[in-house]
Amino acid sequence: MSKPKKQYGQHFLINESLCSQIADKILNYTTISPHILELGPGQGVLTKYLSSASLKVVEIDPDMVSHLIAEDIVAEDQIINEDFLKVDVAPYFSGEPFILAGNFPYNISSQIIFKMIANRDRIPVMIGMFQKELAQRLIASHGGKAYGVISVLLQAFYTGKKLFSVSPGSFNPPPKVDSLVIELHRKESWDPICEDPLFRAVVKTAFGQRRKMMRNTLKGLVKDKSLLNDPIFTKRPEQLSLEMFCSITKQIKEQNES
Repeated sequence: MSKPKKQYGQHFLINESLCSQIADKILNYTTISPHILELGPGQGVLTKYLSSASLKVVEIDPDMVSHLIAEDIVAEDQIINEDFLKVDVAPYFSGEPFILAGNFPYNISSQIIFKMIANRDRIPVMIGMFQKELAQRLIASHGGKAYGVISVLLQAFYTGKKLFSVSPGSFNPPPKVDSLVIELHRKESWDPICEDPLFRAVVKTAFGQRRKMMRNTLKGLVKDKSLLNDPIFTKRPEQLSLEMFCSITKQIKEQNES
């Protein structure tokens, strides 16, 4: 068996009970979509519990691909031996929606989330394991230190909740941090302003200097500085809900286009 490779951020799950619990959560949503895409199956400890579904796995490590086939965990035609961040997901499952799942490599977890957001029309549900700190940021409410850019940009389109806390001993090799399994559900609808590039610019600019009031950080995006007299611009970014960020973006957009 190939050893975990640092360049792939591999920490293999070895806790069978946990894998069974995670799989049960994933399979509960096959009523929404019968298709599951697992990222980074590694040795297939979680994968084998998902065999009853329409399943594909994305595994970049050729040694793990060989293991999955040799152990008859999945068939060769179920394996996508590619870098998920670089491939087009459009052909997966003949264009039908799929559940995104996995013990995600911690070194690319944020990038996976942003790719999921970009492909939200195909991904109604995500159940995945993340480094605890990142997972908390993903589902954080406004008002706390964990709330930031990725919180707002994700929550524009998805709602999330915590499922399981996971200790380092559930992995080989054990990571130096705790982990968290969360689930995300795509919203049935969202404010169209969230799809505007200006929304992303407002959020990223605001949190770029999170200790400053919005009227100081966003002044470069505003044509008429009188808009900054609105009391909402006296707040700091972590104090603003998603709805407030939407409102600010609309105000700036309307004024700049007038």
